Amino acid sequence: MTPEQRLVEVLGEPPAPEGTWEREAAYLSAAARRLGVPAHGLAARVRAVEGVAAVEERPNGFLRIVVEVPGRLVETVGPLSLPDPWPDFPRTWDNPGFAVRYAHARAVAVRRRARDLGVPEEGFRPELLRDPRDRAVLRVLAELPGRLAKGERAERAWSAYAVRLATAYHDAYELAPALPVGDEEPSPLHTARVRLARAVEDVLPGPDRL
Repeated sequence: MTPEQRLVEVLGEPPAPEGTWEREAAYLSAAARRLGVPAHGLAARVRAVEGVAAVEERPNGFLRIVVEVPGRLVETVGPLSLPDPWPDFPRTWDNPGFAVRYAHARAVAVRRRARDLGVPEEGFRPELLRDPRDRAVLRVLAELPGRLAKGERAERAWSAYAVRLATAYHDAYELAPALPVGDEEPSPLHTARVRLARAVEDVLPGPDRL
């Protein structure tokens, strides 16, 4: 069980990611206020969760929770069916649908090429996903549990979410390569980034309309 899953058990709801996650992966929770319980008591239970690095009690009753290894959250991501309301054309960056479908296609290609290049599928080390570009993708993925728990149905909200995830993944794809380059040997970092690509592939609408 990941720290995020354990936090849901303790808090009764998914905490909301806060900030950019470039320096640390933080969540905010209003669970103490919602449950009508003292924040310090709930904070003590949260501190006992394995993988939680720090808990801050805010004056407003909110808890700010920092997790040690945010990369573990990709273990909880499964296939989704997000809306794809955009037109097929133009197939340029001006069309958000193109950007979203292309990000999905890139994630699929990463996984396929990883097999060809001998990048191991086993041995996922989530702590290696600490580059700011990897963290940016994780930050967007971290919103999923809360959105799903609320039963969010608005197409516009999910579409905006898909665009944000796609944008973050394009940056990661180009600036934090998931595949070995040139004579570079496959490494645990490549395995971790391929696993991140799988999470993106699971969430974004497919490229069948590219």
